[in-house]
Amino acid sequence: VQLVESGGGLVQTGGSLRLSCAASSGFSFGIHDIGWFRQAPGKAREGVSWISEADNYKDYKDSVKGRFTISSDTAKNTVYLQMNSLKPEDTAVYYCAAAVAPVKRPLGSSEYKWWGQGTQVTVSA
Repeated sequence: VQLVESGGGLVQTGGSLRLSCAASSGFSFGIHDIGWFRQAPGKAREGVSWISEADNYKDYKDSVKGRFTISSDTAKNTVYLQMNSLKPEDTAVYYCAAAVAPVKRPLGSSEYKWWGQGTQVTVSA
């Protein structure tokens, strides 16, 4: 499975970005779940959101609920993370990752086997 993120950038507080995660090389929504993670400088990686297309499940880290929305386009094998009302504390490198379903701890990183290269999101104050 190969994952490629895109859509990061620099925005002001309150702005929006949409991240994309394009999956290929053996990926299937019927087999794999996708998670979005982020890592800020000097901090541990944390789970942000997760989608199980096969089971129609989604979940979010508490601090992004109501601001971030995860979605998928099965025809394009792509998962999106729409990020609205961005805050400086959202600044991080964002990664998408794939795991064989079902994932027991969707916002934990240990079950995810395949990772993208990451995309930088910077929110200015």
